[in-house]
Formats: sequence, structure tokens, C-alpha cells
Amino acid sequence: MRLTDQQVAAIRQVVSAVCGDDATVQLFGSRLDDDARGGDVDLLVVLPEPVERPAMLSAQLSAKISRHMHGRSVDVVLSAPNLTTTPVHEIAAQEGVTLS
Repeated sequence: MRLTDQQVAAIRQVVSAVCGDDATVQLFGSRLDDDARGGDVDLLVVLPEPVERPAMLSAQLSAKISRHMHGRSVDVVLSAPNLTTTPVHEIAAQEGVTLS
């Protein structure tokens, strides 16, 4: 996994502050490959409650986390009871590593 302990802590802090302590975060995509270089940060944020404005929430999380990552691009995929599951959700759930 190509994230520092400080980056993981910052991601968890932002998600907790914005979404609450019950939200979980999984890293997936190219950042899991220790031999790769560069690439954006792909996150699946799983929420136990329905989300009213998912696009706004995703953008807010992405922007806040990106600031902690020195401007690195951050893609946030949300999972909540009222949101449709897509193939990217399945990939993230299968391949993702929970950040704790």
C-alpha cells in the first residue's frame, strides 16, 4: 500500500469528521500496488445511513483529503443504503484494504 501512516490517519480523520465515526474507508486501485508509481488515490467510503446529496458529499471528501495529500487527485466512491451499487463498488469491496 502506497500511503504513509500520516496519510492514512488524515484520510480517516477527514472521513470521520465529515461522515461520522461509523463510516469506513477502503483504499483500492493502483495505490495498493507497491511496485507502481504515481496515480490517484481511490477510496470507497461506506456509510451506514442514507445520503441526501451523494455528489456533494463525494466532492467535499475528495477536496478535503486532496489537501492533506498535497494536491494529489482523490476519487471517492460512496456506498450507502440508498445508493445504487455499480461495478466499481464490487471491485473496491473485493480488492480494497480497510484503512484503520
